[in-house]
Amino acid sequence: MNRSTLLKTDAAINLILGILLMAFPAGLVKALGIPLADPCFYPTILGGVLLGIGLALLVECYRKSSRFVGLGLGGAIAINLCGGFVLAAWLLSNKLTLPLRGQIFLWSLVVLLVGISLLEGLTHLSKRKLLSSDET
Repeated sequence: MNRSTLLKTDAAINLILGILLMAFPAGLVKALGIPLADPCFYPTILGGVLLGIGLALLVECYRKSSRFVGLGLGGAIAINLCGGFVLAAWLLSNKLTLPLRGQIFLWSLVVLLVGISLLEGLTHLSKRKLLSSDET
């Protein structure tokens, strides 16, 4: 996968999750089997942060060299790994009482976040190897 496709995919994930968290529809939350939050302050703030990250990824993807920088692969990898590992730690702690569908949904998010980070890291490393082999 190329850098642009990865940035767009990562942006789409962040934008969708951000919008869902900002809306925090109780019916969807219950259907997914994830913990409800009352009040919805923290989930909506997190949604705003994820929306901003998604927008920053799109800025980086479509920027011209003379324009401001968004969020590159390094930042996306760091954010996704942090989010994925924190969520995994919560799930492994057994402090959440979740139905099976909630466990499946949240573990799927962990896999998605860590997986996209691995793809981004591998893409960066392969691009770096190509650049270094061109110099020799």
